[in-house]
Amino acid sequence: MPYTKIWIHLVWSTKGRKRVISADLKTQIIEHIILNCRAKNIFIEEINCVSDHIHVLISLHPDQNISKIVQLIKGESSHWLNKNKLTKFKFEWQSEYLAVSVSESVVNKVKKYIQNQEIHHQKKSFTGELNEILKQLGYPEIGG
Repeated sequence: MPYTKIWIHLVWSTKGRKRVISADLKTQIIEHIILNCRAKNIFIEEINCVSDHIHVLISLHPDQNISKIVQLIKGESSHWLNKNKLTKFKFEWQSEYLAVSVSESVVNKVKKYIQNQEIHHQKKSFTGELNEILKQLGYPEIGG
Protein backbone atom coordinates (compact mmCIF):
# COMPACT_ATOMS: atom_id res chain seq x y z
CA MET A 1 0.00 0.00 0.00
CA PRO A 2 1.43 3.40 -0.93
CA TYR A 3 1.64 6.07 1.75
CA THR A 4 0.71 9.38 0.23
CA LYS A 5 -0.55 12.73 1.45
CA ILE A 6 -1.35 15.08 -1.38
CA TRP A 7 -3.20 18.22 -0.32
CA ILE A 8 -4.94 20.29 -2.99
CA HIS A 9 -6.66 23.65 -2.47
CA LEU A 10 -9.42 24.03 -5.08
CA VAL A 11 -11.21 27.26 -5.94
CA TRP A 12 -13.89 27.95 -8.54
CA SER A 13 -16.64 30.49 -9.03
CA THR A 14 -20.23 30.60 -10.11
CA LYS A 15 -20.78 31.16 -13.83
CA GLY A 16 -19.94 34.78 -14.61
CA ARG A 17 -18.95 35.22 -10.95
CA LYS A 18 -22.57 36.04 -10.17
CA ARG A 19 -23.37 36.44 -6.49
CA VAL A 20 -26.10 33.81 -6.34
CA ILE A 21 -25.22 31.68 -3.31
CA SER A 22 -27.38 32.84 -0.40
CA ALA A 23 -26.61 31.85 3.21
CA ASP A 24 -29.32 29.16 3.06
CA LEU A 25 -28.14 27.85 -0.29
CA LYS A 26 -24.54 27.84 0.97
CA THR A 27 -25.44 25.46 3.79
CA GLN A 28 -27.26 23.13 1.40
CA ILE A 29 -24.43 23.15 -1.17
CA ILE A 30 -21.74 22.44 1.42
CA GLU A 31 -23.71 19.63 3.07
CA HIS A 32 -24.50 18.05 -0.29
CA ILE A 33 -20.93 18.26 -1.58
CA ILE A 34 -19.59 16.69 1.62
CA LEU A 35 -22.06 13.78 1.42
CA ASN A 36 -21.51 13.27 -2.31
CA CYS A 37 -17.72 13.33 -1.90
CA ARG A 38 -17.85 10.89 0.99
CA ALA A 39 -19.82 8.47 -1.23
CA LYS A 40 -17.16 8.84 -3.96
CA ASN A 41 -14.18 8.46 -1.58
CA ILE A 42 -13.14 12.08 -2.03
CA PHE A 43 -11.70 13.28 1.27
CA ILE A 44 -12.63 16.89 2.05
CA GLU A 45 -10.65 18.43 4.88
CA GLU A 46 -12.26 21.88 4.64
CA ILE A 47 -14.93 23.54 2.51
CA ASN A 48 -16.56 26.95 2.47
CA CYS A 49 -18.24 29.21 -0.02
CA VAL A 50 -19.43 32.76 -0.31
CA SER A 51 -21.93 34.28 -2.71
CA ASP A 52 -19.83 33.81 -5.86
CA HIS A 53 -17.22 31.10 -5.27
CA ILE A 54 -16.15 28.06 -3.31
CA HIS A 55 -12.94 26.82 -1.66
CA VAL A 56 -12.30 23.13 -1.03
CA LEU A 57 -9.24 21.53 0.59
CA ILE A 58 -8.96 17.87 -0.34
CA SER A 59 -6.53 15.07 0.27
CA LEU A 60 -5.99 13.43 -3.10
CA HIS A 61 -5.86 9.63 -3.14
CA PRO A 62 -3.12 8.15 -5.41
CA ASP A 63 -5.65 6.81 -7.92
CA GLN A 64 -7.52 10.12 -8.18
CA ASN A 65 -6.69 13.07 -10.39
CA ILE A 66 -7.52 16.71 -9.93
CA SER A 67 -9.54 17.31 -13.09
CA LYS A 68 -11.75 14.28 -12.44
CA ILE A 69 -12.35 15.29 -8.82
CA VAL A 70 -13.28 18.84 -9.82
CA GLN A 71 -15.53 17.54 -12.58
CA LEU A 72 -17.29 15.21 -10.14
CA ILE A 73 -17.84 17.90 -7.52
CA LYS A 74 -18.86 20.72 -9.87
CA GLY A 75 -20.94 18.66 -12.26
CA GLU A 76 -22.81 16.69 -9.66
CA SER A 77 -23.50 19.67 -7.37
CA SER A 78 -24.86 21.89 -10.17
CA HIS A 79 -26.96 18.97 -11.46
CA TRP A 80 -28.33 18.40 -7.93
CA LEU A 81 -29.11 22.10 -7.44
CA ASN A 82 -30.99 22.27 -10.74
CA LYS A 83 -32.79 18.94 -10.33
CA ASN A 84 -34.08 20.04 -6.92
CA LYS A 85 -34.93 23.54 -8.20
CA LEU A 86 -33.00 25.20 -5.38
CA THR A 87 -32.56 28.35 -7.47
CA LYS A 88 -35.00 30.27 -9.67
CA PHE A 89 -32.55 30.00 -12.57
CA LYS A 90 -30.20 27.42 -14.04
CA PHE A 91 -27.28 27.17 -11.62
CA GLU A 92 -23.83 26.81 -13.19
CA TRP A 93 -20.25 26.83 -11.98
CA GLN A 94 -17.59 28.57 -14.07
CA SER A 95 -15.71 26.07 -16.23
CA GLU A 96 -12.30 27.24 -14.99
CA TYR A 97 -10.87 26.36 -11.60
CA LEU A 98 -7.71 26.86 -9.58
CA ALA A 99 -5.92 23.88 -8.02
CA VAL A 100 -2.86 24.50 -5.85
CA SER A 101 -0.80 21.93 -3.98
CA VAL A 102 -0.51 22.56 -0.26
CA SER A 103 2.41 21.58 1.91
CA GLU A 104 1.59 19.60 5.04
CA SER A 105 3.24 22.36 7.07
CA VAL A 106 0.59 24.93 6.03
CA VAL A 107 -2.55 22.78 5.95
CA ASN A 108 -3.89 24.40 9.13
CA LYS A 109 -3.22 27.88 7.74
CA VAL A 110 -5.13 27.02 4.54
CA LYS A 111 -7.99 25.55 6.60
CA LYS A 112 -8.29 28.81 8.58
CA TYR A 113 -8.14 30.81 5.35
CA ILE A 114 -11.04 28.76 3.95
CA GLN A 115 -13.02 28.99 7.20
CA ASN A 116 -12.68 32.80 7.23
CA GLN A 117 -13.91 33.51 3.72
CA GLU A 118 -16.79 35.74 4.84
CA ILE A 119 -14.42 37.97 6.83
CA HIS A 120 -11.79 37.91 4.10
CA HIS A 121 -14.27 39.04 1.45
CA GLN A 122 -15.45 42.02 3.42
CA LYS A 123 -12.12 43.56 2.36
CA LYS A 124 -11.33 41.88 -0.95
CA SER A 125 -13.37 40.76 -3.97
CA PHE A 126 -13.10 37.29 -5.46
CA THR A 127 -11.21 38.76 -8.43
CA GLY A 128 -8.79 40.51 -6.06
CA GLU A 129 -8.28 37.31 -4.10
CA LEU A 130 -7.77 35.25 -7.24
CA ASN A 131 -5.31 37.75 -8.72
CA GLU A 132 -3.32 37.71 -5.48
CA ILE A 133 -3.05 33.90 -5.67
CA LEU A 134 -2.25 33.94 -9.38
CA LYS A 135 0.50 36.53 -8.83
CA GLN A 136 2.07 34.36 -6.10
CA LEU A 137 2.05 31.44 -8.54
CA GLY A 138 3.60 33.45 -11.36
CA TYR A 139 0.48 33.65 -13.54
CA PRO A 140 -0.88 36.84 -15.15
CA GLU A 141 -3.80 38.57 -13.45
CA ILE A 142 -7.32 38.22 -14.77
CA GLY A 143 -9.76 41.02 -15.47
CA GLY A 144 -12.84 42.04 -13.70
